[in-house]
Amino acid sequence: MGEKVRWGIIGLGNIARNFVKDLALVGEAQIYGAASRNLAKAKEFVLEHNISNAFGSYRELLECKEVDVVYIATPHIFHCELSIMAMEHGKHVLCEKPMGINREEVKKIIAAAQKNKVFLMEALWSRFNPSIMKVKQLIEDGEIGPLAYLHADFAFYALDRDLKGRVLNPELAGGSLLDIGIYPIFLAYLLLGKPDRILSTSNFQDNGTEVQTSMIFKYVRAQAILYSGFTSRSEMKAEISGESGSIYLPTRWHEAQGYILERNGEKEEFSLPTTGRGYFYEINEVHHCLKLGQLESNIWSHNNSLDLISLIDSVRSQNEIVFPFEE
Repeated sequence: MGEKVRWGIIGLGNIARNFVKDLALVGEAQIYGAASRNLAKAKEFVLEHNISNAFGSYRELLECKEVDVVYIATPHIFHCELSIMAMEHGKHVLCEKPMGINREEVKKIIAAAQKNKVFLMEALWSRFNPSIMKVKQLIEDGEIGPLAYLHADFAFYALDRDLKGRVLNPELAGGSLLDIGIYPIFLAYLLLGKPDRILSTSNFQDNGTEVQTSMIFKYVRAQAILYSGFTSRSEMKAEISGESGSIYLPTRWHEAQGYILERNGEKEEFSLPTTGRGYFYEINEVHHCLKLGQLESNIWSHNNSLDLISLIDSVRSQNEIVFPFEE
């Protein structure tokens, strides 16, 4: 690998558009090419983002010797197949969350990374958000005492969207849980670990897509109240309370630009604005790991991804959320 880490982009939707804008802010990164199953779409994307090479198939990009790392931002159902295909071509992989539809898929992806001796990480960008990194450190340092309560939600109105699109289409593993419920579940797992018990309930669209899920994660001395939904908006603030204080992540907490610390009845606000949209930090982690020759991140490891999808599987099992291709 030369001085620049050469990136290929697979899946050219809105998330990829935001990602490449942040990728352009990373000095060590070179955006080598972008691939779509539609060459015209790939050409439009590279023109928009000043990228040199457009590929009309994913395989064509993966066979390109000039690409070191691929970022996979397709709908969920393609993550497993494309991640494994990329790693079998010797590419390092940053795959959008969720890494796979279920635990079995994630296990297959990790096995492929180990077999091919390449780097693999789930692109859970919130894990690398400076505010969330700082909040985790404050809690580990005992700044608000042992945790007792956490609340986090993620919701927006989406029932007016195309039923064939990725959000509401069960054939594409649509639904709020995998798409956005993963964020509140992640926060509870990050700060409290794996729960002793999960209580949950879901509501469904007429076509069978899960559109609303409430969860309680029960721990020995704490509870986490979590929610995801497409049926309405929510404030999307997160509250983390301990025995001697509280920390608040403001609206759209998953991409926080700061936090509020409350102790002894007094609140202090701290600003931690992100570079770019916030993908900048997970990109830097990929580069850091590649420089050290690591095949996984110490901050968000393969085992973390397995734990996270296992928690999601538990909620799905409780509510009989099964996709047609899984039956």
